[in-house]
Amino acid sequence: MKLLYVITLAEHGGAQAHVRTLLACMREQAELALATSAEGWLTQQARALGVPVYLVPELVQPLSPGKDIRAVHALHQLLRQLKPDLVHLHSSKAGLLGRIAARLAGIPAVFTAHGWAFTEGASANRRRLAIWSERLAAPLATRIISVSGYDTELAGRCRVGHSGQVVTIHNGIPELAGGRTQPDSPSSCRVVMTARFAPPKDQAALIRAVAQVPEIRLTLIGEGELLPAAQALAAELGIQDRVTFLGARSDVPELLCQADVFALISNYEGFPISILEAMRAGLPVIASDVGGVREAVQPGVNGLLVPRADEAALVSALRTLATDEQRRRAMGAASRERFVEEFTDDAMSNAVWGVYLDALLRPPR
Repeated sequence: MKLLYVITLAEHGGAQAHVRTLLACMREQAELALATSAEGWLTQQARALGVPVYLVPELVQPLSPGKDIRAVHALHQLLRQLKPDLVHLHSSKAGLLGRIAARLAGIPAVFTAHGWAFTEGASANRRRLAIWSERLAAPLATRIISVSGYDTELAGRCRVGHSGQVVTIHNGIPELAGGRTQPDSPSSCRVVMTARFAPPKDQAALIRAVAQVPEIRLTLIGEGELLPAAQALAAELGIQDRVTFLGARSDVPELLCQADVFALISNYEGFPISILEAMRAGLPVIASDVGGVREAVQPGVNGLLVPRADEAALVSALRTLATDEQRRRAMGAASRERFVEEFTDDAMSNAVWGVYLDALLRPPR
C-alpha cells in the first residue's frame, strides 16, 4: 500500500507527534510520504525515519481564498505525481483542502480530527463556521477518525458525517525504557505542564492556583505568544522562585520522570497526547474536564478533573495531591497501568490500519 500523510504545519505539537508515531509504525508495511506547508520538527522526524517529504507552501494559515485554491491545485498535482492508494489528512486546513484534492484525483481519503474546531469552549462564531465547513467536507472523506468518543458523539450531535463514517481511535504513543528517576521530595511537590503558551491552554490559571499552594514547585515547558505574560504573572504574584519556565525542550519524557504530578489546564481539548506521555511516566494527572480528557483520566483513580475555568476547584485539586504523597503514588501507578493497557502505539496503529483497509474496500458516498 502507498500512503500519503498531509498535515498543515510541521511544528512540534500533538497532531504532529501523532503523525510521527504513525510514520514509525506503518513504514514496514507500506510505502509512505509526507506533505506539509514548511520545514519543522515533523519533517526532520520523517526524514530520520526514511520517509520522503514534500512541501506545499500554499498550505498556510489562516484561510485565504487565493492561497487555498492554489493549495488545492498543488495537492492535486502532488497526488497525481505520487499516485498513492490512500491519503491520510490531519489538522483542519489540510483536512478540508486535502479532501477536495483527493476527491478531484479519485483517491480515497481518511481524515483524523484532532479535536473539532466546533468543540464546546470555542467561540460561537468559530463553532458555526467550523460546523458548516465540516458538514460540507465530510462526504469527501471515505472515513473520519476522531481521537475520542467525546468527539465522535459531538460530530453526531452536529450532524457531521453519516452513520458509520466517523470512528473513534484513541491516540497512542510508543513505550519508553526507564521510569521515575527521582523519589518524591518530602518538602515540595513538583508539578509540570507541557503545552504551547497559546489558546486553548491556560497556564495563567495554573500559575494563579499554584500561588495559593506553597508546597508546589511548578515547571512549565513550551513556548508561544502568551509566554511573556505568564512570566510577568509569576513575578507579579511573587512566586517566580517556585515557577520555572523551560521553553521548548526535546527531553520532555525525561523531565516528566522527574516530576510528581502532571497538569493540563485548558478551555477545550481533543484527546491530549501530553496526558498520555504523563501516564506513561507514571504520573497522576490534574486536568480540565473538557473534550475527551475524561477518557484517559478517571477521576479519583489516576488523577483529578476540574471544571473548565474553575480556579477554586483547581486549587483544591493541587492541594489534595501536594499534601498526600501516598495518594500521588497510587494514582501514578494507576496511570502507568492504564497507559500500558489502552494507549500504546501498537494499539492505535493497528486500529488505523484497519480503517485504511476498510476505506480501500468501501469508496466514499
